[in-house]
Amino acid sequence: MWETARDSEVESGHDSAPVPGVVVVWSDRSPRLIALRIGPAGLVLGRETLAEAHDDRMSRQHARVSWTGEQIRVADLGSRNGTHVGGRQIASIEVTAPAPVVIRVGRTVAIAVDDVRGFEGATVVTDDGVVGPTLRAAWTAVERAARGGGALLVTGESGVGKELAARAFHRASGVGGPLTAVNCAAIPAGLAERLLFGTRKGAYSGADRDADGYLAAADGGTLFLDEVAELELEVQAKLLRVLETGELLALGASRPRPVALRIVAATLRDLRGAVAAGRFRDDLYYRIGRPEVRVPALRERREEIPWLIARAIAARGLPAHPSLIEACLLRPWPGNVRELMAEVGRAAHAAAEGGRPAVRAEDLDELAGRSHGPAEVAAADPALAPPRAIKLPDDDAILAALRAEGGNVSRTARRLGVHRNQLRRYLGKHPDAAALTTGDSAAGDSAAGDGDDADGDA
Repeated sequence: MWETARDSEVESGHDSAPVPGVVVVWSDRSPRLIALRIGPAGLVLGRETLAEAHDDRMSRQHARVSWTGEQIRVADLGSRNGTHVGGRQIASIEVTAPAPVVIRVGRTVAIAVDDVRGFEGATVVTDDGVVGPTLRAAWTAVERAARGGGALLVTGESGVGKELAARAFHRASGVGGPLTAVNCAAIPAGLAERLLFGTRKGAYSGADRDADGYLAAADGGTLFLDEVAELELEVQAKLLRVLETGELLALGASRPRPVALRIVAATLRDLRGAVAAGRFRDDLYYRIGRPEVRVPALRERREEIPWLIARAIAARGLPAHPSLIEACLLRPWPGNVRELMAEVGRAAHAAAEGGRPAVRAEDLDELAGRSHGPAEVAAADPALAPPRAIKLPDDDAILAALRAEGGNVSRTARRLGVHRNQLRRYLGKHPDAAALTTGDSAAGDSAAGDGDDADGDA
């Protein structure tokens, strides 16, 4: 979790050790992005160190945040309004928890992280969606792909913003034509060929006129095929021919017409797995499957959540209470941005209907942003939840993943679906596997994996 643009420096081998710190994401009824380092003596949160936050509910010296070398430690300093850690108020005790940790002091909400460097000097861009420093790293890869070729595969969970990646690709490509978006999963069975390639009069019963398809509409621009894995195999073959020849043959036409377009394909499925299972053509995969950019889940880019909340409730004219920001930061949001925006909008409606002056955590549905299962109560409070063990795959799979990722531990952990610290413990016990890692990535990667899951044992 908390992968940032600093990952590129880690991968190139020019990075030093991670720097623990605190990222202020909300204060004085507004989203923020203020990065502070935790020094050897800790970091005091309060009006003395956060004057720019303009929070009159924050004490001069409110709470101290320290780094133990492995975990975040938070102590209230006798503040007037108390300190909340992981959604729970602490008083005269210290709380120690694995990073990231959500902290609320006064009207200010912050996240303590094990590496703050990627947030230092960073901004959140809100021109087209909300793009924070974590997502910016993915967007950089998208723009690089747009300058280097005519195709891109975008992967990621449902609701993460894959169409925004297509827009970024289209802008960076510099083509003058339109961006045409198609949801392949929404095309009725048997109609994909007509809708994509177009038809000519008389092509079938009821075809009383010529009709251009989506590919013709995208001529000179970019075609975005969302959920491309849902296309039928026959349609995939015809799509491949268009991409390879630059010629489009409409249904019922006798001669093809030239087309020039770029293509962005998106899927939440494992497209390689679909190829292996015979559900997706391997030749089409080789044409559109590289380069591949993964859009990180919202739980991996939580710094964007306050900005998304502000956008979701703007139409209601109500401010967000810090408790709402805190509650949303503590939930995993399996539906990602789409779910967050819908649920916060409903919370704002409930607050307005109830005549309340601000949208609070209590206005958020209890099930909003939670996974589908009994373990969600623990996942809603990642700072204080007990560890959950995730079984490592067999030795051969780990060695293959290390080789595929060039020895980078963070990327290997993401590929295997485990926490990087769990993988590091394995490497400490298996010198043959450790020998495949790059020295820098094994010791100082940016955080990877799902921050809602505490470390499991190998």
